[in-house]
Amino acid sequence: MPERRTVALVTLGCARNEVDSEELAGRLEADGWQLVENAEDADVAVVNTCGFVEAAKKDSVDALLEANDLKDHGRTQAVVAVGCMAERYGKELAEALPEADGVLGFDDYTDISSRLNTILSGGNIEAHAPRDRRKLLPISPAERQDADVALPGHAQDAQAAESAPEDLPDGVAPASGPRAPLRRRMGNAPVASVKLASGCDRRCSFCAIPSFRGSFISRRPSDVLGETRWLAEQGVKEVMLVSENNTSYGKDLGDIRLLETLLPELAAVEGIERVRVSYLQPAEMRPGLIDVLTSTDQVAPYFDLSFQHSAPDVLRSMRRFGDTDRFLDLLEQIRAKAPQAGVRSNFIVGFPGETEADVAELERFLTNARLDAIGVFGYSDEEGTEAATYENKLDEEVVAERLARISRLAEELTAQRAEERLGETLSVLVESVDGEDGAFGRAAHQAPETDGQVVFTSGEGLTVGRMVEAKVVGTLGVDLVVECLEEAGR
Repeated sequence: MPERRTVALVTLGCARNEVDSEELAGRLEADGWQLVENAEDADVAVVNTCGFVEAAKKDSVDALLEANDLKDHGRTQAVVAVGCMAERYGKELAEALPEADGVLGFDDYTDISSRLNTILSGGNIEAHAPRDRRKLLPISPAERQDADVALPGHAQDAQAAESAPEDLPDGVAPASGPRAPLRRRMGNAPVASVKLASGCDRRCSFCAIPSFRGSFISRRPSDVLGETRWLAEQGVKEVMLVSENNTSYGKDLGDIRLLETLLPELAAVEGIERVRVSYLQPAEMRPGLIDVLTSTDQVAPYFDLSFQHSAPDVLRSMRRFGDTDRFLDLLEQIRAKAPQAGVRSNFIVGFPGETEADVAELERFLTNARLDAIGVFGYSDEEGTEAATYENKLDEEVVAERLARISRLAEELTAQRAEERLGETLSVLVESVDGEDGAFGRAAHQAPETDGQVVFTSGEGLTVGRMVEAKVVGTLGVDLVVECLEEAGR
């Protein structure tokens, strides 16, 4: 019997990319490939790139070059780029980075196995030719569900699902519906992301994502539920719903309030102890959605709100809506229903035309908002965006100064917010227990990777994946120190 070819998936960027990598892993393993953790042990290294901002693009290029170095002194024979940067730049990336043996776009995902086999056999796969993916789907959201367009995280069509292998390897999710992808978990963490939708219909002037991720299209509730049930069978305790804009979920299925009915169903899945929703648009928040997020058992009262700024003139230039007082009113509505609710957001400073008065207005908002986590980014031109054509750009030194200033304020304010939680009782998902390092987890107001963590005073009796009640007894910046309130081994 010939030795199975091996593949390693290197994932950069956001949680959506992590889901895409697990889809690629499922497809490859179902087709006979052996997945390995380290690129140096693989015949081919597949780098799932990020193409959002300049720093992420640089990280993607560095990862491709690092994987290419293995070809000189390891098992690795080929390095292949997939993901957002590959989709966005395609042939341009291939020409600029000849070290990559293949540059594959989203359209190649369904045939990823044959593409990699061709590359390993010395064949040539023409580099992906980029196109504006917004133009691939109908303008009317209601007409998008039946469109034959490659959507990572959604199976292509019913025929693709029917053609999936019947005898799947252990741990590979079956393609159980017309848009249910094969999926193979990479790792055994007690939390996993589930893609709720793909693409975005908003036209923020600073963002290029819709051009290479496409227009907004929801996954069907039955497929989201089916995948969540499968994850629960794999030992997952918390699912995080991800997309470019979760508040738009269901608009192409005829029900903009579909998320409000789906969340209780997900929370009721046996084995799932917490459901978290990421990336919510403030302008699209509805009273009914706030009610469900703050009052449904096992749904985290967690609000990942994309404010981006609070000065009205800057927001209009960004092609966004709102202002400081409207945003504060929204937070007041949330906390009136759930005082312990977690809120995080990202902000861009130094946007073209931003004045000192605008920065002061942002400082006013941040000071009063009591956010649990704050991400701050300095503006830089993104190729192909409207903002890149604006004339009133600020000097790099001014942007850097404002970035440092708001970042210092954010660090101070989030540490103060953590201190406000002293004495609170939290439900904490235990994520790691180590005899030397201690035990760590996350509470309902903390999303993976972005919002800090919980540090236990003692790891005795704790096991990974267990949900425990704990009292906050100290803080370490944004991190909380907690004392477990349950008996060891319970």
